[in-house]
Amino acid sequence: MQYQIVHKTIYTYSQPITLEPHTIRLRPRSDGWQTLQDFELKILPTPVSQSQIIDLDGNAAIKVWFGSQTTELLEIQTRSQVETHCTNPFNFLLEPWANKLPIDYPSSMRSQLQPYLQGYWSTAGIDPVAIQLAQEIHHANNGETIGFLTALNERIYQNCQQVIRETGAPLPPSITWTEKSGSCRDSAILFMEVCRAVGLAARFVSGYQDGDPDANDRHLHAWAEVFLPGAGWRGFDPTHGLAVADGHIAVAASAIPQSAAPVKGGYKGKARSELSYKLSIQPAKVE
Repeated sequence: MQYQIVHKTIYTYSQPITLEPHTIRLRPRSDGWQTLQDFELKILPTPVSQSQIIDLDGNAAIKVWFGSQTTELLEIQTRSQVETHCTNPFNFLLEPWANKLPIDYPSSMRSQLQPYLQGYWSTAGIDPVAIQLAQEIHHANNGETIGFLTALNERIYQNCQQVIRETGAPLPPSITWTEKSGSCRDSAILFMEVCRAVGLAARFVSGYQDGDPDANDRHLHAWAEVFLPGAGWRGFDPTHGLAVADGHIAVAASAIPQSAAPVKGGYKGKARSELSYKLSIQPAKVE
């Protein structure tokens, strides 16, 4: 599939402020799953300087500086043309020792994956509610790895009502599962925490999903990726109950959701800020 994406983010301030440096992660990935064919970024007010960087997680990011100018508006617009390539998300062969849970990663691999194995919300470890859910699904699927992931994806999709919550950190997994409701990032965090409860390395992904082509509303989306020995990072979208394929366009990924935030920055001043956005995703089959 090929997608044309136009994404405008607008921050308005109740009085003039001075913008601090911002980091922008809105450039879609370009890898074996998708190819970024064109990308354009426009920012108002015009930054005095900007720099292309690769962050700690390997995401393409753009850092911008605004100097001492004051403004009552920050507008960030991106235009992206992306071709996705994954028609079969299960086109892989796991290492034989990874077919059953819990996975025992080799020590060299485990040291690299450590940030993706830790509990997200509790310094004491994995959320107890996530552990219980993991045990139930593990028992029902006899510990089979792909069966576990598929069942978990479906369980969250069937039981949790999707809500739109534009701002704020993800909710704790126990809140999302107890209330059976959450935004896409809440569902992604719940999925990650349950995976980590059975020793599966998982990370948070922000990006876009093609959704209903007849619907006018479009939103940034979030899902999870799990590191499967023999298959690498593989995406699962519990908001839609899907294994990630060519209908998803990934932008950034991290063990910590805040490190995959599309826009990160601040301002000096006592003004109130309001966020609005416009997003268009136009799919077209590749000839």
